[in-house]
Amino acid sequence: MGLQAQQAAVAEYLARTGGELSASFMEVESGKRTDRPELGKALELCRRKKLPLLIAKLDRLARSVAIISNLMESRVEFRACDMPDATRFTIHILAAVAEHERDMASERTKAALKAAKARGVVLGNPNIREVGTKGRAASLAAADRFAESVWPIIESLRDEGLNLSQTARELNER
Repeated sequence: MGLQAQQAAVAEYLARTGGELSASFMEVESGKRTDRPELGKALELCRRKKLPLLIAKLDRLARSVAIISNLMESRVEFRACDMPDATRFTIHILAAVAEHERDMASERTKAALKAAKARGVVLGNPNIREVGTKGRAASLAAADRFAESVWPIIESLRDEGLNLSQTARELNER
């Protein structure tokens, strides 16, 4: 479910229930990650204003029983547009199913990659050496351009009698 589809699901839910959106937070992190800055901001706002957290789809919020459980214990009411009447019990079961599906998808991906490798498929970027060489060359060229642009300033500071530490401080200040 892409971001536009999630926004549409929230808009439809609000239209159906007569609700109003107070703020919108868009998290692009994986549902299995625990470090979710936008979710943290949304929860803080919900706590402060005593608002419910509205999410488009439960499995887009998290694919971890622990994250869902922690959210349920956070004392922030939340609703999933795809199952607005879900109970705490239902949410726990669905979170477990979502976590299991996440783990199974990972296992399927690993197995498919292993099978492809066994068939002789070259995995990864076949041009990795070329990409690395081009990347290094681009970095060196950028560094050279920067050095050329700063060199006149360094010469000027040296002519003023500044030592290396003083020159570095002056460059940092500029």
